[in-house]
Amino acid sequence: MSTLLQIDDLHVSYGAIRALRGISFKVDKGAVVTLIGANGAGKSTLLRTISGLLRPKQGQILYWADGNGGSEQPCRLSDLQAHDVVRKGVAQVPEGRIIFANLSVKENLQMGAFTRNDKAGIAQDMDYVMSLFPRLAERIKQNAGTLSGGEQQMLAIGRALMSRPRLLLLDEPSLGLSPVLVQTVFATIRQINGNGTTILLVEQNAHMALTTAQTGFVLETGTIALSGPCSELLHSDDVRRTYLGEN
Repeated sequence: MSTLLQIDDLHVSYGAIRALRGISFKVDKGAVVTLIGANGAGKSTLLRTISGLLRPKQGQILYWADGNGGSEQPCRLSDLQAHDVVRKGVAQVPEGRIIFANLSVKENLQMGAFTRNDKAGIAQDMDYVMSLFPRLAERIKQNAGTLSGGEQQMLAIGRALMSRPRLLLLDEPSLGLSPVLVQTVFATIRQINGNGTTILLVEQNAHMALTTAQTGFVLETGTIALSGPCSELLHSDDVRRTYLGEN
């Protein structure tokens, strides 16, 4: 596979607090890669740094916009502002959804396409989002703040897809959802990936994450403690005891 994203020796701090301590890994084009770990391990910090919302103290974030790692010169996402990261094809679905509550579903989705001016392509992607989330089509004129939690999560994912990302960053997509809706959201995540979008997934539901992704990384206090194919991590005694609730 070709490399799409490469993190090299990344250090991020909040003042004197070191949130990430020398993180290094890569994401291949077309893959689903997951990050699991306890609260405060640095997972969300890593996604916010990739998105350009935080600046690293050290290290680099390399991204091959064409998805052909090595054949083209990569751009350094860590040098870009957040809106330019979106223009490069990287979109984040933040923890807690953070939708525009006073805007309609349609207006929220249109906000996701703010970097684009190709009207035909935007209309095509609006149809794509409606096909993924038929509930949003039913509520297209409804104020987003009146949607259920699950519907707001669908809207947050749909809004990110409206930028037509090559790399989708998902931060805790199952947070606060019922078990049935968790299954629905993750089935859609697999469908999005099957349609060609690479996904970097942060998720507290370790079992769901490890059965969805191909490769996993376990973060502990800002460092990678374990990594490997998800099929192996699912059978790791440490992962089963600490993150899957098994003895």
